[in-house]
Amino acid sequence: MTPWLVCAFFVMLALASPLWLCATGKIMERFVALQMAQLLTVLLFLLFAAGYQRSIYFDVALVLAVLSFASGLVYVRFLERWL
Repeated sequence: MTPWLVCAFFVMLALASPLWLCATGKIMERFVALQMAQLLTVLLFLLFAAGYQRSIYFDVALVLAVLSFASGLVYVRFLERWL
């Protein structure tokens, strides 16, 4: 196992907390947890790309980073009446 994959394992463990908060928190806490989970997922794909030496995972991480920003804006727009 490479050090990249060991770090990916710890990032996956850190991902459990935002996912739990997305399921159980208040509305604004869910939004913050969603953004944190998306950030950790992008980091996870970057670590997988370095660990497995696959360049396609870099592309997936780039697309996910762009889409996570847009999905956050859509999420806030949808929940605007409750915020």
